[in-house]
Amino acid sequence: MKKIISIILCVIAVISLFSSCSSPDAADDGKLKIVATVFPQYDWVKNILGDRSVNADLTLLLDSGVDLHSYQPTADDLVKISSCDMFIYVGGESDEWVDDALAQAVNKDMTVINLLEVLGESAKDEEIKEGMQAEKEEGGEEAEKDEHVWLSLKNAAVLCGYIAGKLGEKDPEGRAVYSANADAYIEKLNALDSLYKSAVDGAANKTLLFCDRFPFRYLADDYGLDYYAAFAGCSAESEASFETITFLAGKLKTLGLKNVVVLEGGSGKIASTVISTSGLDGIGTVTLNSMQSVTAQDIENGADYIDIMTQNLEGLKTALS
Repeated sequence: MKKIISIILCVIAVISLFSSCSSPDAADDGKLKIVATVFPQYDWVKNILGDRSVNADLTLLLDSGVDLHSYQPTADDLVKISSCDMFIYVGGESDEWVDDALAQAVNKDMTVINLLEVLGESAKDEEIKEGMQAEKEEGGEEAEKDEHVWLSLKNAAVLCGYIAGKLGEKDPEGRAVYSANADAYIEKLNALDSLYKSAVDGAANKTLLFCDRFPFRYLADDYGLDYYAAFAGCSAESEASFETITFLAGKLKTLGLKNVVVLEGGSGKIASTVISTSGLDGIGTVTLNSMQSVTAQDIENGADYIDIMTQNLEGLKTALS
């Protein structure tokens, strides 16, 4: 894959060079070109830009429903990255392709924002908990960073402040606007964070049972929640073993939970099997949205980071009831 990306980028660089030499008057439109890999980054930037979005060309790469863990960039994606002014990505194992793309980028003045690097020591290692089914190829490998940094409202506030600062450096005329917009947006994030804290503090139950992957570790740690899950957040596994099913069914019984949790877009098969194996009646299923598969159509229909996190809060209240 890396070799293919390198070849494509070499071709892109040559084409760009000849295009610029043969068409000196074909300058770009002067807009700030920003590329974000996943939806939360895209929506944060859109809110920070505010009215100055008319001066920017904002692109979301993963807009087809393919999530971060299985995404492979197309030639068109690499062209957009190669010539953009600002590139924002998560920086985890799923983004290993980025190094080659950036090394051969046409725009050498590009501002690159790696979210995991921005968070520094606040970034967490992916966790394998008791009962969680490890991937088949896993062994004694070094722990990878948990990539789902956007599922923490606290992280979101830090990252939005950082992005606003970098936008101001790229576009000094808009610095004050970006700063004000970021401050207003961060106030909304902090207000929602307070609602999450109140909801968890008032809940008798403090444990989530995920019959799915678990990308919500940052959120769980923010509010002191415990959890059990079928798979880690970045796992490619989809079929739970007998041991995993029976473990989760046992936890469902011993913890006295009334609901299990699944991710958006899943089949719910594991949840149904866990509930059936437990022998319990009246167990509900709650869906939480990890925002890993937001599409262009969803955005056109009004998908919004704060709205989705607000919906997740209502789901969390049900899951903890």
